[in-house]
Amino acid sequence: MEKPKKFPDQEQVLPGEQKKMNPQPEIIREDYKGSDKLKNKVALITGGDSGIGRSVAVHFAREGADVAIVYLSESEDAQKTKEWVEKEGKSCLIIEADLQNTEHCDNALKQCIDTYGKLDVLVNNAAIQFPKDSIQDITMEDFDTTYKTNIYAYFYMCKIALNYLKEEGCIINTSSVTAYRGSDHLVDYASTKGAIVSFTRSLAKQLASGNIRVNGVAPGPIWTPLIPASFDDVSDFGQDTPLGRAGQPSEVAPAYVFLASKDSSYITGQFIHVNGGEVVGA
Repeated sequence: MEKPKKFPDQEQVLPGEQKKMNPQPEIIREDYKGSDKLKNKVALITGGDSGIGRSVAVHFAREGADVAIVYLSESEDAQKTKEWVEKEGKSCLIIEADLQNTEHCDNALKQCIDTYGKLDVLVNNAAIQFPKDSIQDITMEDFDTTYKTNIYAYFYMCKIALNYLKEEGCIINTSSVTAYRGSDHLVDYASTKGAIVSFTRSLAKQLASGNIRVNGVAPGPIWTPLIPASFDDVSDFGQDTPLGRAGQPSEVAPAYVFLASKDSSYITGQFIHVNGGEVVGA
């Protein structure tokens, strides 16, 4: 990955997958000023150990929220996110869980409730991808893993979270630009992201009468640990966007702040497209 001037190096050393990243992703802008948009709120974020999830956790904390993050196995990365959140003066609960397992989903939410006593915002963000140039190369094992991680887990987490979310609660689901324009090397991944869009819109209609809003963010090419972990060559990653570069996690997370706050109180069933200028269908 070249063009370091476009990706400010914000951390000296990062554990786990993030060690492989050069340059390091920007988690939050130094000049981002919180304004208590999420004061006294509690948010649970899946895939919160790195990338977009970490950035969302830190932005939420700067806006006044305590957070719980769920991660699969990168304990060092999760601990680093916890340190970032605590530097913002807020609490961070880290929960190791395999969200393909419904009992793990249930336990993760119970730990959040046991610790904080409530849940105001659920962010479904965990995802996995196995790039393949042909559908014939996609194994059924990888296909199952992709679906169980990327959409089954969203369904499980929403279903269980509704036992705790109250009126004015929020659910925010992470989709992708690939849901809208497809991807020839991510057929299974893109299809799960399309399912997330339909799931979000449908659940939003179902929960509107209870004043629980359900929205989503559909990022384009964002410089996160998932990218170098998935692709051998990332030298031109994001350069085909109108802005000519990949985005930073710090450029995506404010969309989640907006959707979690009262600023978006009249918005449900919608997606924000943070994709470097690619025009996609609504």
